[in-house]
Amino acid sequence: MRSLTANVGRKNNSSENIFQDTNIRRILISRPNQRLGNLLLITPLLQEIAAVYPQCKIDLFVKGGVAPQIFRNYDTIDTIIELPKKPFKEPFRYLKSWLKIRTTSYDLAINVDKVSSSGRLSVRFSRARFKLFGDSLNESIGLMYFDFKHIAKAPVYNFRFAGLQENIFDKSDKVPYLDLKLDHSEILNGRKILQALVPENTKVISLFTYATGSKCHSVEWWEEFYEKVRLHFLDYTIIEILPVENISQIGSKALTYYSRDIREIGSVIANTSVFIGADSGIMHLASASKIPVIGLFNVTNPLKYSPYNHNSLGIETADNNIENIIEVLETILRYRLRT
Repeated sequence: MRSLTANVGRKNNSSENIFQDTNIRRILISRPNQRLGNLLLITPLLQEIAAVYPQCKIDLFVKGGVAPQIFRNYDTIDTIIELPKKPFKEPFRYLKSWLKIRTTSYDLAINVDKVSSSGRLSVRFSRARFKLFGDSLNESIGLMYFDFKHIAKAPVYNFRFAGLQENIFDKSDKVPYLDLKLDHSEILNGRKILQALVPENTKVISLFTYATGSKCHSVEWWEEFYEKVRLHFLDYTIIEILPVENISQIGSKALTYYSRDIREIGSVIANTSVFIGADSGIMHLASASKIPVIGLFNVTNPLKYSPYNHNSLGIETADNNIENIIEVLETILRYRLRT
């Protein structure tokens, strides 16, 4: 499918002069993917679009049922068009979702991931005056930004340089951080849940030891890491955030927290001092909850998937031993949290 759709929109010229049009009122953003992390990673683009077109309404073309939870507090979002996870089991719902983007008139349609076949096709299929397929960045523009390959930042850079309107934005403008937009009541609820596990005012390190497939570090690695962190930071309590599979790579030696509510998990993490976990959707959820995050990478590329917010970074565990990671953690806890 990628080879068949690679050239869809390549000769499209409808993106020209997009920022000179002040009548952009309805926008379609296409990210037909059901993974938690991939959906959270479009929150910088949503913020960027809202800043440029504050009066616009956005429809999201996604997959699965998690999007309404993630984007609950995004006022600019109007309709979430959800493809079923298994289209052959729900063919009529699948076709209805595609017809929705065809029967709605949009001023602008944006494909988030340029290698997404469904994303490219959905933008091509839409009735939009302007269409962005994710190919705005050419090599010379990409060289201006060391981080343009990051999966959360590339769509923003693509949007900024659509139609080659380089002068619209200051090149020093920072890409917005991931943001779950937790409200005050959600933060308070997360604090209440945390206080049921540890005494009030306890400093907490949140740990997530699971990841899918080869991204998951071994039980032996995690057990050694946990013991060294526990002994090095005796003034902190470690709480393990359990995945939906309810699996612990450290044999539940730490206090554990389990929930299937995405926003509740985020609110609990938001009340901890730092999050440590392998490359996963929960890692990006922690980033979107606005606390420092250390992402542990053993197969995926941190240049593309690193946690993205203030005081966060990705570490390749093949190139850094546990002592190196602890030094980074100590720097975050002792110094960066004071700034």
